[in-house]
Amino acid sequence: MRLLERSIVRKNHIKKWLAGGTAALAALVLTGCTEAELAAYMPGHKGISDVGDAIGNFWANSWVALMGVGLLTWGLVIWASVAYRRRKNETGMPQQMRYHMPIEIMFTVIPVVLVAGFFAFTAREQAKIEENWADDEREVHIEVYGKQWAWDFNYLEVEGSPHDHAAVYYQGVQAEEVRDADGKTTGEINMDKLPTLYLPVDAKVTIDLKSRDVAHSFWVPQFHYKEDTIPGKTNQMSFTPTEEGTYIGKCAELCGEYHSMMLFQVKVVSAGEYRKYLDSLAAQGNTGAVGDEFNRNLHNPGTKVPEIQHEEH
Repeated sequence: MRLLERSIVRKNHIKKWLAGGTAALAALVLTGCTEAELAAYMPGHKGISDVGDAIGNFWANSWVALMGVGLLTWGLVIWASVAYRRRKNETGMPQQMRYHMPIEIMFTVIPVVLVAGFFAFTAREQAKIEENWADDEREVHIEVYGKQWAWDFNYLEVEGSPHDHAAVYYQGVQAEEVRDADGKTTGEINMDKLPTLYLPVDAKVTIDLKSRDVAHSFWVPQFHYKEDTIPGKTNQMSFTPTEEGTYIGKCAELCGEYHSMMLFQVKVVSAGEYRKYLDSLAAQGNTGAVGDEFNRNLHNPGTKVPEIQHEEH
């Protein structure tokens, strides 16, 4: 009896040591993670935008769940390989099992539950992200037109907003490559001439996304979010930029020969600097908006049905 009690006590101590060691190891690993590792190697970092944080958290948590599944699977494979290996004195074929109903049910149910869980969480996060500000909620309203191979920005009026301003616009041009004294390209881009979208920090922003010609995609990698611009259709995205800075954006939809040069910048600035920028556009005469009337598809020959008029006799 005493030997049995000692064995039980020893096993309990071993369990405690194992649990404590596992917890200590997990704490050490987590505290040793860099910011990039905690963000699961997504571009940027937390605190750039509300939408970016939501997507980043979902991405990182998904990898944690997948790592748990992976560790469990690897552990079972290694355990089975060691526990059921051939011993020295064993000969012939091991006992064969045609099927094991509980295990086969488990191998079917667990993947279905995992996939259904990921689908449910994805649908929930997507619904949150795709929800746009109501008209009385948004503080900044901008129209973004994608065109081969640049961007136009219309800063529209938002009545009652602290950032309200008479409508102004900016028309961008394709990214320019830097050239050396011999006229050869250096592989660098002239950042000063990139189309630049200004946003006030901590403002509720709604962007209407349109296209002047073919399908494009408005993508700011550090915001962890992109939305397509489709000819003849308006897509919307709403978010709140929460950290001042300059972020590179690009077209994420193959749109022709110079697709790789369809770059832009997003500058998140203070409210004062944002208003100062809009004032500068107005001073340049860029008042109003450059709307659908400048779409190339509306002016291509052969895109309208001809009207045939018959003379009356």
